[in-house]
Amino acid sequence: MQSSNPVILSLDRFRSERNQFDVIIDVRSPAEFSLDHIPGSMNCPVLNNEERAQIGTLYKQTSPFAAKKLGAALVSRNIANHLEKSFIDFPREWRPLIYCWRGGERSGAFTHILNRIGWKAMQLEGGYQGFRRTVIDDLNRAAKAFTFKVICGMTGSGKTRVLHEIQKLGAQVLDLEGLAIHRGSVLGNEPNIDQPTQKGFETALWNALQTLDKNKIVFVESESKKVGGLHIPDTLMETIRNGQCIELRSSTQTRVSWLIREYHHFLSDTDSFKHKLRLLTSHYGKVQIAKWEEQIDAMQFESLVEELLVMHYDPSYQSSIERNFTQYSAEIYARLDDDSDEAFARTAKAIIATVKL
Repeated sequence: MQSSNPVILSLDRFRSERNQFDVIIDVRSPAEFSLDHIPGSMNCPVLNNEERAQIGTLYKQTSPFAAKKLGAALVSRNIANHLEKSFIDFPREWRPLIYCWRGGERSGAFTHILNRIGWKAMQLEGGYQGFRRTVIDDLNRAAKAFTFKVICGMTGSGKTRVLHEIQKLGAQVLDLEGLAIHRGSVLGNEPNIDQPTQKGFETALWNALQTLDKNKIVFVESESKKVGGLHIPDTLMETIRNGQCIELRSSTQTRVSWLIREYHHFLSDTDSFKHKLRLLTSHYGKVQIAKWEEQIDAMQFESLVEELLVMHYDPSYQSSIERNFTQYSAEIYARLDDDSDEAFARTAKAIIATVKL
């Protein structure tokens, strides 16, 4: 229900109207913003990290009145700075949406000043906390509404690349590894890029699902419940695991070649490669890990990758896929002949041809 205050945007209206604003402004501190924020929003903090901590301490140790006095001075100064540096040249028709943590003082002050200037600014009801409730509720509903076609396959079979080729052909895709910024295995972290927070991942999922048509099939890659350090929401995971599976098959030689291409950063950063392999010590013992490290030093990457596939990744695949994906059938599969661009494109076309989009 819409608030009686004309400058307050309800969460229900936010779902349908958020793209009508010229910009969404998050006025929380940079630390709050980095944990999670509305997709596409810009950070214009009215209190920086240190100022927010200072005001919080003053509120607890002295009095709310003292905190509000100093807070008002800091907020006013920071809003003035944003106006001069970021918004001074914007036309009267510019229309921003403002939010803070709970839709209270910080976003209220910013919205009030922008409206007094003459812009049609609005404040999001409930702020980030309200948005967060929207994300959780919508994810649960959306997860049950979609029909997923699951691309399965052993490590190195090229599932993610095929998924991207399927998307290029116009089919709907949910790229869980792309949203999680992780390739899903012990070696799967992206170099020099951190994963989002759990909340940030769920927001990215919410945003991705908003763009998809519930009446059409969505292709997705088979995943465990966790992608790196992030947890796929239970309801979404359950729906994906009930989806029809098509297995992507390729030879060990093709898989080794593709993995060396995809994980080329480990070939140059061998210390990082060794560090990752040491995480497997409890499974294989120090002697085996030392052998693999010797192969790295000797640059015997092909034989090392093949051993990792045969010893570590492949044995658990079949039992895991049959246990977790109820509609898996070994008779439903597509073959990847090699790791060329042409082969991936052919396989994507073959997979799309098996379903009614």
